[in-house]
Amino acid sequence: MDLYYFPPSAPCRSVLMTAKAVGVDFNLKELNLAAGEHRNPEYAKINPQRTIPTLVDNGFVLWESRAIIVYLAEKYDKTGLLFPNCPKTRAVINQRLYFDMGTLYQRFAEYFYPQFFAKAPADHEKFKKMEEAFAMMEIFLKGQEFVAGDNLTVADIAMVATVSNYEAAKFDLSKYPNVHRWYKECSAIIPGIDLNKAGVEQFKRHFA
Repeated sequence: MDLYYFPPSAPCRSVLMTAKAVGVDFNLKELNLAAGEHRNPEYAKINPQRTIPTLVDNGFVLWESRAIIVYLAEKYDKTGLLFPNCPKTRAVINQRLYFDMGTLYQRFAEYFYPQFFAKAPADHEKFKKMEEAFAMMEIFLKGQEFVAGDNLTVADIAMVATVSNYEAAKFDLSKYPNVHRWYKECSAIIPGIDLNKAGVEQFKRHFA
C-alpha cells in the first residue's frame, strides 16, 4: 500500500497510527507541500483534490484521513474493536469523527493557521470557539474512558492527532480534566504514538 503524506499533518499522523494498530505497513511517499508537490499533475491523476493523505491499496484510491482510517480498521483490524460491527457504536464513532473534522480540527485551523501562515493577529472570538469545542469533548468523556465508549477506537486515534496539535501550539489542556486524562492515557497505549510524536516535532519546527 502506498501512502502519500506529510509528517507534520495531524490527519496524516492519524493514518500512520491506525496502520500500526491494525498491523499493516505502507510504502511511504512523502510530499513536500512547500515545494508544491501535491499540485503536480502526476499527483492530481491520483487525487484530483490534491489533498493529503492519499491511500493507494492495490489500485484502490482513497483520500480524506477519517475515511482512510475507517477503511483500514474495517479491512485489516483482526480485533474488531477499532470500528466494531454494532450499528449504534459505529454511529457514535462516526459522530466523533465528524466532530473532529468539522469542529475540533476546523477550529484549530481557523484560529492558528492565519497566525502561522499570514502572521495575522490572534482572534479572541475564534479562540473561544476552540474552548467551546473542548468543553464539548469534556461532555463526551464524562463517565467513559474513551471518546466513543469504553474501548479505544479510530475516533480516539483521529482526535489524539488533532489534540496533539493543540498541545504543540500551547493550548492549555489542563483546564479540561476529562480530556487531559484521556489524552494522557491514549498517548500511552495507541500503537504508533511515536510516529505521532515525531510528526508533532516537525509540526513545531514548521509552524508552532
